[in-house]
Amino acid sequence: MEISEHIDALRDQGTLLADAAERAGLDAPVPPCEPWLVKDLLRHTGFIHRWAARHITERPASVLNGPPEDEILQGGAADPELVAWFRAGHAALVEVLSAADPALEYATFMPAPSPLAFWARRQAHETAMHRADAESAAGALPNYPANFAADGIDELIMGFGRRAKYRPATDAEGGRLRVVSADTGDAWSIDAHEGRMQPRRDNGEEDRAAAQAADGASAAVCTVSGPASGVYLFLWNRSDADQADVTISGDTGFFELWQSTVRVRWG
Repeated sequence: MEISEHIDALRDQGTLLADAAERAGLDAPVPPCEPWLVKDLLRHTGFIHRWAARHITERPASVLNGPPEDEILQGGAADPELVAWFRAGHAALVEVLSAADPALEYATFMPAPSPLAFWARRQAHETAMHRADAESAAGALPNYPANFAADGIDELIMGFGRRAKYRPATDAEGGRLRVVSADTGDAWSIDAHEGRMQPRRDNGEEDRAAAQAADGASAAVCTVSGPASGVYLFLWNRSDADQADVTISGDTGFFELWQSTVRVRWG
């Protein structure tokens, strides 16, 4: 996806998040983020938007540290103004990203085609997942555009899944977790190799053929497949497999290890 597409997605997902929060009410529980209430979700995401914007406006030499989560949840606006406070911070982030010079350097914490591309993508998916949280508080489950959802799967597997603090160690060797987005044709493999699970994309015909051959030769393969939106929600721990229309087949041990470790949190 292009930077402009991620910014458009950020704009849309933030608006939908705020709308869902208003429908649910500030004191509604947020099931994927227990014990949060909707007001906690708004304060967390509103802080993240303002924190992200500072990397573009201030251009610090390294990624900015922030307060612990319990302090974040005590901040923001008072409850009656909280939704408006969230909307203002979200709109400001969209404006900052839209006006930013893509040639400039900004501090990031994962590789990307450019620093601006990183921040636009990261905030689009940060906001989309928290929109799912707000929708869950209102008793619904979102359906994302397939290409955007596949991009979010890719960010989780190829971005966060490669960070040292998330890559789970394993004593297995030669096993594989495969993730397949059935409606976009995208696929990823996460191999157990040299004591770590190593992710890669399997999007070309040669990659797919090699993966299929390896799967047939391996005794420890798990495949997670389904529509991109469902896989996106499932891998980001926002729905169970049945809700997301996701199928899990094969040896689930690798998947359970990977999913229990690659859980993105503030800090």
